[in-house]
Amino acid sequence: MLKYFATLLVAVVVLGLVAPRLAQAETKKPNIIYIMADDLGIGDLGCYGQQKFETPNIDRMAAEGMLFTQHYSGSTVCAPTRSVLMTGLHTGHTPVRGNAEVNPVGQQPIPDETVTMPELLKKAGYVTGAFGKWGLGYPGSEGDPIKQGFDVFYGYNCQRNAHTYYPTWLYDNEKKIELDGKTYSHDLIMDHALQFIRDNKDKPFYCYLPITIPHAAMHVPEEYSEPFRKKFPEFENKKGKYAGTTVTNPIAAFAGMCTKMDEDVGRVLHLLKELNLDDNTIVMFTSDNGAHQEGGHNPEFFDSNGPYRGHKRDLTDGGIRTPFIVRWPGHVKAGSESDLISAHWDVLPTLCQLASVEVPKNIDGISMVPTLTGEGKQAKHDYLYFEFFERGGKRAVRMNQWKGVQNDMTNDPDAHIALYNIEEDVDESDDVSEKHPEVVAKIRQIFDEAHTENDRFKFGFERNKK
Repeated sequence: MLKYFATLLVAVVVLGLVAPRLAQAETKKPNIIYIMADDLGIGDLGCYGQQKFETPNIDRMAAEGMLFTQHYSGSTVCAPTRSVLMTGLHTGHTPVRGNAEVNPVGQQPIPDETVTMPELLKKAGYVTGAFGKWGLGYPGSEGDPIKQGFDVFYGYNCQRNAHTYYPTWLYDNEKKIELDGKTYSHDLIMDHALQFIRDNKDKPFYCYLPITIPHAAMHVPEEYSEPFRKKFPEFENKKGKYAGTTVTNPIAAFAGMCTKMDEDVGRVLHLLKELNLDDNTIVMFTSDNGAHQEGGHNPEFFDSNGPYRGHKRDLTDGGIRTPFIVRWPGHVKAGSESDLISAHWDVLPTLCQLASVEVPKNIDGISMVPTLTGEGKQAKHDYLYFEFFERGGKRAVRMNQWKGVQNDMTNDPDAHIALYNIEEDVDESDDVSEKHPEVVAKIRQIFDEAHTENDRFKFGFERNKK
């Protein structure tokens, strides 16, 4: 009997020591890595159909995770997309709705009172770091990343400064770092991001990687472009000019940039394996908008926008439909594909649910966790809404199979709305608005309800109000 009680006592003690560790392991919050390329078209990845160059590491992400086929960017240019991502609000509601420059450096700041993704994740116990291009507030402003929830920031505070990959300065937190103008900035950004992961391997972390590749100028170290100079010799004498720099054979440079980008995604995945973090880390990959046409890049040659019409600054799908890949071994089914109609404003509530933090009220996003994990019922959007203030003013709505696009509306909020059945007409070439006036009327109603006026970003007809 004494031996029995002794054995029982040992079992209780062991269970008391082990059980909390098991509970902690079961409730450990996943690390989050969100990689956002800059001006990468949906057709610029092998897993979405690219034929001119290879992206094996990103393709492996898709093979080991979930590939989305109907995911949209927050906007069709840089700053508003980032504002949408940080707030979970589409461009009819998010505070920064355009690329608004501030002299001598930086962009209009996101307001101090804005509730941002990193602020929410910090409440959940995450260490937060951002590495790459910010564009939501000049250094020291209320929109500075360090004042918007990030513990660590390294990269381009000013997105205009990111027009060169060989800058003379970057920002390390709030400190301006002088550079020699000969160092490839992307390498510095990746090195700091990887070090952040190493430094925080024992705690939940959120690593936001808004890299600048493949935005113009078309800069990449020669070792990456040289193989494509040989592959595409017909472009060897072509020049690409952007932001005061000239690049010879930007076609080769673009392919080299995407090769470099893919290589560094591979470095991230390799590090997760090395640190034994692979199974508890969600890695997401996307782009901030559709393919650009700047600095000598030829999106038609590369089929960068895939089957979709338009490019960056358009609200047809070539400007806003974007790649989205999610890898989370053991949680997201390998080799799966989703046609969920979703957008960048869905990322915030998704990460909040994964981090077990309350989702803010009155946002536009919905959590994609049920789609990712296969557990629970997936909520769906009634519609997606986009607005853009450049080139005459534009608005668009995606509603089930319908896509409505209104252009040239600077002085006329009632300008024609082109209507497309996007399931049958993916390149938005057949305007069927006259056949479906009831759908057009619904889209006009959505335009009215989805848009709130903003003091800094206005359509022409709003500025002309007396």
